[in-house]
Amino acid sequence: MPSALPDGDPAPADGSLPRSALDHLGQRPFGVYVHVPFCRVRCGYCDFNTYTAEELGGEPGASRSTYADAAVEEVRLARRVLGDADVRAETVFLGGGTPTLLPPEDLARILGAARDELGLTTDAEVTTEANPDSVDLDSLRRLREAGFTRVSFGMQSAVPHVLRVLDRTHDPERVPQAVAWAREAGFEQVSLDLIYGTPGESLADWETSVSSALDCVPDHVSAYALIVEQGTALARQVARGELPAPDDDDLADKYLAVDEALEKAGLGWYEVSNWARDEAAACRHNRAYWTGGDWWGIGPGAHSHVGGVRWWNVKHPAAYAGRIGSGASPAHAREVLGQETRRVERVLLETRLRSGLRVDVLDDAGRAALPEQVELGLVEPDPLGTSYDGCVVLTQRGRLLADAVVRALLP
Repeated sequence: MPSALPDGDPAPADGSLPRSALDHLGQRPFGVYVHVPFCRVRCGYCDFNTYTAEELGGEPGASRSTYADAAVEEVRLARRVLGDADVRAETVFLGGGTPTLLPPEDLARILGAARDELGLTTDAEVTTEANPDSVDLDSLRRLREAGFTRVSFGMQSAVPHVLRVLDRTHDPERVPQAVAWAREAGFEQVSLDLIYGTPGESLADWETSVSSALDCVPDHVSAYALIVEQGTALARQVARGELPAPDDDDLADKYLAVDEALEKAGLGWYEVSNWARDEAAACRHNRAYWTGGDWWGIGPGAHSHVGGVRWWNVKHPAAYAGRIGSGASPAHAREVLGQETRRVERVLLETRLRSGLRVDVLDDAGRAALPEQVELGLVEPDPLGTSYDGCVVLTQRGRLLADAVVRALLP
């Protein structure tokens, strides 16, 4: 089952936030995340908060058919909590799970609620994740007409035996078809998600997947190393010796291969695991996460952050619907982030960006560690500049060892 939620502090039943969290609303990017927790099949590697129809059974409030109603009510709750502040969303992102298991009309209703209650900027980026086998030309056209501008397909691999290990059920040939449909439907941006390091995946297999992804001419590619998460079916298979654990050297070789192939095809890295054709194709929603923006997370288990307050909703769809139905906030718990915690999180996240981390975010010990990181070839030369106003930018080798760099900068 998915990992447990953090403990945190009690969250107010009405969802209210401290005055300090609301003082500067509208001065940072604001986004809306909608978690749709439904999947046809639970993938063996996944520890996200997702459920199949069999897992949900007949629990009251857990039906896909009523989910959009509950999500719309949480959007209205967000408006009440945020008051009259102008927080027009620059981004809306529907993730999961598989959002496109819901009818396009349900997704359109949720987006419409965000537009009506909070407002959207004129150039808002509106993304939905989708499995290649959960859409067709008609459904994509309806999503585009509803205001979605970006679609992110969970491709993962183009090699059948790799997909089987991951418990992915789509036909690899469906991916180029889904991308073609998205283009025909008028989507401005199409992204593909890949996973490398699956047990039994050779370097040639991975190169086949990357080549197949590039054949689709995507605007954006995410490529993530497989992580064996505790509590997943994959973790149990590895523990029993049925499958080997991912090998660090193999993961490094595959990262270098995808980075070289994407750069050659004109997609540049802007975050360690993300590449885009140009600035307009970079995912603005995720960038707001990485740079300390505000967002409201809708749905079971969704996390939110506003003005240094972070909270997370109850996990189960039935519990979520019950809270919403009673007029209460679905928040399970929250934490108020101190200045040092926020500084540390900036180091953790912004170091991974091509735009880099401002050196003045580091403390004295972190700045003192920089020359060694440069000497090791992990950080671009001269981040200190002349007045501590330079940026820490990872080299390609530094991206392979990003966690080690961060540990050095947070001694």
